[in-house]
Amino acid sequence: MLKLSRLTDYAAVVMAQIARHPQQAHTTAELAQAVQLPHPTVSKTLKMLVRAGLLKSQRGSQGGYQLARAASRITAADIIAAIEGPVAMTECSQAEGDCELAATCGVADNWQRVSLAIRGLLDSVTLAHLAATSPIKLPVQLPIQSVSLAAESA
Repeated sequence: MLKLSRLTDYAAVVMAQIARHPQQAHTTAELAQAVQLPHPTVSKTLKMLVRAGLLKSQRGSQGGYQLARAASRITAADIIAAIEGPVAMTECSQAEGDCELAATCGVADNWQRVSLAIRGLLDSVTLAHLAATSPIKLPVQLPIQSVSLAAESA
């Protein structure tokens, strides 16, 4: 099963909460209470999101966390990458030269196409979409070309 970690899911929930009130500085305690997650989990998530440049933090009595840029300019792919690293289906679709089977593989190009399609879809969903109270309308057709492998196996 291809599945995001809980921490990534929590990061999206926390980011959406912040995006719903972008002018406000949000404390860790306030966010933890608002999204009903443990304080240490929210704290860890916030630090990772700051490190990735998605949030900015300010210390002091008026301090807290805010978006580093507009919610419409932060994507689901950005949030995933902040917690899990680059979005890629396989090592070779992330960076060339990382696979000892590259010369004999034969499927790397198609895994790269799958990775690009998934990345494209994740880039099309913004934090503004995630923060909206109504579901987003996804594209009916994914941005990939169909592949016919039946003729190649004969």
